[in-house]
Amino acid sequence: MNQPAPASKLAITSWALFDWAGQPFFVLITAFVFAPYFASALADTPAEGQTLWGYATAASGLAIALLAPILGAIADATGHRKPWIFAFSIPFVIACCMLWYTSPENPSSIAIAVVSFAVATLAIEFATIFNNSMMPDLVAPNKVGRLSGAGWAAGYVGGLISLVIVLGFFTAKPETGLTLLGIDPWFGLDAATREGDRATGPFSALWYLIFVLPLFLFTPDAPKKSALGLAIKTGPSNLLKSLRNARKRKPMFVFLLANMIYKDGFVALAAFAGIYAAGQLGWSSIQIGSFGILVTITGIFGAIIGGSLDDRFGPKAVVFGALLILIVSCLGIISIDRTTIFFFIETTPAPAGSAPFSSLPEQMFLALGGLIGAAAGPMQASSRSLLIYLAPKKQISEFFGLLALSGKVTSFLAPLLVSLVTLASGSQSAGMSIILLFFILGAFLLTRIDNKS
Repeated sequence: MNQPAPASKLAITSWALFDWAGQPFFVLITAFVFAPYFASALADTPAEGQTLWGYATAASGLAIALLAPILGAIADATGHRKPWIFAFSIPFVIACCMLWYTSPENPSSIAIAVVSFAVATLAIEFATIFNNSMMPDLVAPNKVGRLSGAGWAAGYVGGLISLVIVLGFFTAKPETGLTLLGIDPWFGLDAATREGDRATGPFSALWYLIFVLPLFLFTPDAPKKSALGLAIKTGPSNLLKSLRNARKRKPMFVFLLANMIYKDGFVALAAFAGIYAAGQLGWSSIQIGSFGILVTITGIFGAIIGGSLDDRFGPKAVVFGALLILIVSCLGIISIDRTTIFFFIETTPAPAGSAPFSSLPEQMFLALGGLIGAAAGPMQASSRSLLIYLAPKKQISEFFGLLALSGKVTSFLAPLLVSLVTLASGSQSAGMSIILLFFILGAFLLTRIDNKS
């Protein structure tokens, strides 16, 4: 089968900018700024906030699990991907903007935040499926790993820059009214009503609108195959065939199962890392945001290096190595609290009024977080290049839908188990230890893929 001519550098760069455009949502809203604000300022207790945030994540995950494979099958039948990205961009932007209206004084803030977050998550995940499925049409098969890594690296850079901007110029400590740079928030944002935290929604929407535009202008789409109506009729039936075929394709089936498990663990790690740092180390939102900057920086280098390793050693080896790093790092993190490292070694707590990150447990937490960031990018980037390696090219969107299904169908499970074990034991460390089991089982299943990938 003839391969399509490689796309131009402008087309490839424009494709990679999609990750750049969407990453602030995950960095600012899902992880390091809005989510801690929701749990600490809107919900009655952090535990209630964590529970509600988990419900929103689970609801969007369930919708993705049900619809993503069907949409992928329809997209494969039509051929076009960009119209789908455009369609899902609209609710994503609207939902992000709605987060501005979640002030502590608004009695509807919790409902607005939960619904908007769920809708935005659903929309950006769907758009990502179709963006991912464009990769085989842009570069030769031996360059897919590098392209995937470059996309993740671009996303990390975008997330890093957006996080620095928000922490440095928008988000302020309620106690001092000053940002991380020690200045008053720009545009007169009120620290008392947490306008800087709420501004992450409109900021993410504007950032996305600006940087997704080159994808539509300069990246070529796949040629049209059939009309939408016919694709809607044939797509779901093709999906059922793909599910049966995936079951018959042992490497693909085992990979999708492994991806389901280790992605569940990563969802929980991303959801609870900031909350865990706040509870175990007493970190403020500014410190959690600074931790996010470090994780993002290491993620950039990890994604770039991982892309090269992917092309050299294969995506399976990269994913497996990343999971080993995550296992060791998570084990180290759950061994830390304000006065202890490695579970039982006592340390001197940081004196009152001391500089941030001045204690040994805090420094160890930072170092381990850096390793997690370095491993997360290669794990996710090489997962999608491994899917491309294993999937039939004519059904690539469909199998990316299955990849999204495997990554979301049980995405509520790890967070739920973390919450239940934490509740039963009264220990955050015990709850977080559940994540280790997901990474270990996922790594084991990867070894069962009888494939040179």
